[in-house]
Amino acid sequence: MLDAVLRYIAEFPDDKRTILYFDTEQSPHHCQRIMRRALQLARLPLDSHPENLIFAQLRAITPDLRLELIDNAIANTPNVGLVIIDGIRDLMFDINNAIESSRLIGKLMEWTDKYQIHIHTVLHLNKSDDNVRGHVGTEFNNKAETVLQVCKSTTDSEVTEVSASCIRSMDFPPFAFIVNEAGLPEIATEYTFAGKSKVQTFSYSELSPEQHRQALEMAFANGAIKGCQNCEDSIKRAYAACGFPYGDGKVTKLKSFLMNKRMVIRENGTYSYNPDFYY
Repeated sequence: MLDAVLRYIAEFPDDKRTILYFDTEQSPHHCQRIMRRALQLARLPLDSHPENLIFAQLRAITPDLRLELIDNAIANTPNVGLVIIDGIRDLMFDINNAIESSRLIGKLMEWTDKYQIHIHTVLHLNKSDDNVRGHVGTEFNNKAETVLQVCKSTTDSEVTEVSASCIRSMDFPPFAFIVNEAGLPEIATEYTFAGKSKVQTFSYSELSPEQHRQALEMAFANGAIKGCQNCEDSIKRAYAACGFPYGDGKVTKLKSFLMNKRMVIRENGTYSYNPDFYY
C-alpha cells in the first residue's frame, strides 16, 4: 500500500513520473526550504536532486514570460505527469480581468488535455471572506476538478484546516495538520473542529447571475451611487422588489460579495454597476 502524506496519496504511470514545480512568489532561499520539506516527506535523500523533479523559481520575471516559460517546459519535458504552480495569479497582470482570466484557465485546460497531465495550483482567498480572489478565482471554481480550502484554525493558531470546497468526485471529511518541531506538517490527531462559528458570507449559489443582474440593473437605474449607505439602501430596495427581501446585515454581506465578484465597483466612494461581470 502506498504511503499517505497528510492523507494524500499520489501514484504515477511509468511514463508520467516527471514533476514540474514552479514557484512565482518565494525567494531562492524559501524555494530551497520548500524542496527540502518535499524530499523529507517523500523520504528521499537530501544530498542529491531527485531525478524526476524540476523546480523553477520565477519571482523575478514578468507574468507573460512566466506563462511562456511554463508552456515551453510542459511542451518540451519528457514524461511529465504533474505540474505544480504555486502562485497562479502571478501568471496574469489583472486577476479581475475577465478576458485574461478566461485565457489563463483555457491554457490550463489545454495543457491537461493535450499532455494528459495533472495540475495543482495555489490561489489565495479574499481576506474578508472565503471567496477565491478575482475573476480568475471564479473561473477556477467553475472549471477545477477539486478545490481545496486551506485555512488557519479560528480556535488554535498552530493548526491549519483542510477541506474540499468544491469536488467533482467523492468528498472527504475535513482534516487538520500542525507543523512539528522538525518543520514538517503532520496530522493534528487530537484536534476537534469547531461548529459553524465563522461569520457567514453571502452564498455564491443563493442567486443566479440573471437574478443578480435584474436586481442590479434596478438598483443602479439612475447611474452610479455615492456613499456606502446609499448604495446598500438601493441594493436592499432593488433585491426586495425582485423577490429577495434581505435584512440590513445580509445586505452588507451581499454588497461585499458583489464587490468581490466585480459586479459592483467602488471608486473614490462612488459605487457603479458593472454589466460585464463574469459570475
